[in-house]
Order: sequence, then C-alpha cells, then structure tokens
Amino acid sequence: MSTNKHLVCHSAQCNCNFGDFPDILQVKTQKKHFINDSGGSQKLIASTMELGQPFTANTFGQCKLQPTGSSFKPCQPIITAWDGFYDKVQIMENQGYPLLEDSKATCAIAGSPCVSILTHGQVATPSASNFEETEEEQAITQQMNPVPSKSKVKTFKFRLIK
Repeated sequence: MSTNKHLVCHSAQCNCNFGDFPDILQVKTQKKHFINDSGGSQKLIASTMELGQPFTANTFGQCKLQPTGSSFKPCQPIITAWDGFYDKVQIMENQGYPLLEDSKATCAIAGSPCVSILTHGQVATPSASNFEETEEEQAITQQMNPVPSKSKVKTFKFRLIK
C-alpha cells in the first residue's frame, strides 16, 4: 500500500474480525465537513467520534465471541474508541479526528481493535482537468511513438479476381 492514506467518509464499508459480514459506516456526529462530493451533501468525513452503533444495520452477523450452545449470539457492536486516525487535524464541530482507511475500532465485546475498514467510501470521479491532462499526455506519447492510431489508418478492401 502506498504511504498516502485515504480519509474515511460516510458509506465506508467496515468488517469485524469476529463477525460474518460487513456493515456500512454512517457519519452522525457532524454535518459540515464533506470529502469527495462535488455537491457537498453526501460524503461526510468520518471521525473518532463515530462511537456507539454508527452502522447501517448495527450488526456484523453472529459474534464469534458470544457462543450460545451450537450457535452464536447476534453481533451488536458498541464502538468505544478508534485507533490509527489522522491526528494533525481536528474537526471542530464534534472535536473528533478524521479516520483513515487503516483505522481500527474497538468494540466493547472484544475489548480490542477488531473492526477494520474494508473500503474508505470515497469514489473516484474524473473532472474536466483530468481529461485535459490526459489529452496532453496522449500528445506527448504520440510524438514519442508515432504509430498512427486505429482511427487514422485507412482500411482497404481487396477483391480477388478469378
């Protein structure tokens, strides 16, 4: 993985080491700071204040730490703390620190960091500047390798004469 880490936002997918399936993180502690959202209405930055039950379904399936005879109790995660956050910036609205894609949450049942982030929630969306940069790169590549593109090659059809 690169040294650059993504910030986590609303709709990040999380997983518990002791659960069966992932759940979606919901940001409920602040309403002002967005990331990766041109409209500024959907991708709130997740912070260390996403505590308690900050997930959509509030379950990771069955909790392997809570056996009940031949099965397990349903998981009901209670997040008590986050580790591995970005401590150089503090979100003033909730006094939390932004979560990073390798942050881990401690669940009250496990007592240790067992909830990890599978996907950070950001979605790459190309902008006009991305296309301008691509056109410039293509022009440079064309000068270095002057093989014509498929659209510039003329196609000839031949007929066999008997």
